[in-house]
Amino acid sequence: MAKMPPYETPRFIAVEGPIRVGKTTLADILADRLKAERMRDVDDNPFLQGFYRERRGAAFTTQMYFLIERFRQFHALDVSASANRVVVSDYIFEKDKIFAYLNLSDAELQLYDQYYQMFAEQVPVPDLVIYLQAKPEMLKKRIEKKNMPFESRISEEYLEAVVKAYDHFFFHYRSSNLLVIDTSEIDFVDRNEDLQQLLRRLTQPVRGTQYFLPLGSASAD
Repeated sequence: MAKMPPYETPRFIAVEGPIRVGKTTLADILADRLKAERMRDVDDNPFLQGFYRERRGAAFTTQMYFLIERFRQFHALDVSASANRVVVSDYIFEKDKIFAYLNLSDAELQLYDQYYQMFAEQVPVPDLVIYLQAKPEMLKKRIEKKNMPFESRISEEYLEAVVKAYDHFFFHYRSSNLLVIDTSEIDFVDRNEDLQQLLRRLTQPVRGTQYFLPLGSASAD
């Protein structure tokens, strides 16, 4: 029987999930531990304030700005073997489409999709995606604790819609290997053992869709 090739750390890892699920924190930790380059999601959208205030037309301009800027980031990214580096991102390119389908009208989506399809063909796909899950009520508590002015306008109904959209998307996701983590059972910041178990898990292959639950967590028995 032929030997399996030695496992190598994925060159491109993306952490995803809904707002305040902890993706930026985990991506920072992984980038530090793996000595990786850090790619951050766009956070300076000048149209976002108008979107949260429900200004007419703001959803489309907000989404198109995100799409163009995210495309620029991904298109400039070199994750080939010759680049000899590991990249950790706190989002995937498809995130843009998840929110577009939540926020845009049918007419706006028709135009948006033309640009999205053109851009999507030109961006690299992660070797591994880590999907962080959380219940809407937990995310709402984290939003309230963070106390960001714009985020305080997010309704419980919208938050529930976001969580459902993410779950639906990743249920059908096949573009790369996927590790699913329920963050209601895990604390990578204050429980070092949770973090260490995840880091050990990432030294082993993730093939297809798999689930991670640390030993000793509330649902591990």
